[in-house]
Amino acid sequence: MSTEVDARGLQCPMPLIKTKKALEAIEKGSVTTIVDSEVARENISKFAKSMDYKVTIKESQGDFYIDIFKEYKYREVKMIDLEPDSHIIGDLVIVIGKDYLGEGSRELGEILMKGYLYTLTEVQPKPRAVIFINGGVKLACAGSESLKNIRELEEHGVEILSCGTCLDYFKIKHELMVGGISNMYTIVEAMNKSKNTVQL
Repeated sequence: MSTEVDARGLQCPMPLIKTKKALEAIEKGSVTTIVDSEVARENISKFAKSMDYKVTIKESQGDFYIDIFKEYKYREVKMIDLEPDSHIIGDLVIVIGKDYLGEGSRELGEILMKGYLYTLTEVQPKPRAVIFINGGVKLACAGSESLKNIRELEEHGVEILSCGTCLDYFKIKHELMVGGISNMYTIVEAMNKSKNTVQL
């Protein structure tokens, strides 16, 4: 079976996620992903090689054709799970303190944050909770381009909390669209009880 994924013009991490889904959909065969970015080419190539798949790459008129050859999915045989949902939610709390990711260009940071929250919906295990504080609360409010992804996380059992003091400070409490309003005690308690905390 041969599948083609045209990921030209798509921003990270979409080319990789589309390739991953195409590979998961076949038992055996090949997936050809077309990208127009060297970064996407490298990301997909490294991912495929990490899964022990054979990879060949061809370049034509600025586009990269990445052929990934998959054998039987021996890696994906599942054992009986006495707690079927245990792999879905991990023991990780993510605290997001602003509505963009990284330092430097805010415009780029907003793109990166949107990509980060989207990617969280695609990976397992999911975090136990995502907590928004300071400017990060804007991501859970009306007008946020990440609302769909945050709602999807909530639907998968991820607890979504926004700092009430922060919402009041920005005068946007009435604009909260997903998750619940929390306080510093609950936020600190959630962080302390978690084995792992990531702060962005």
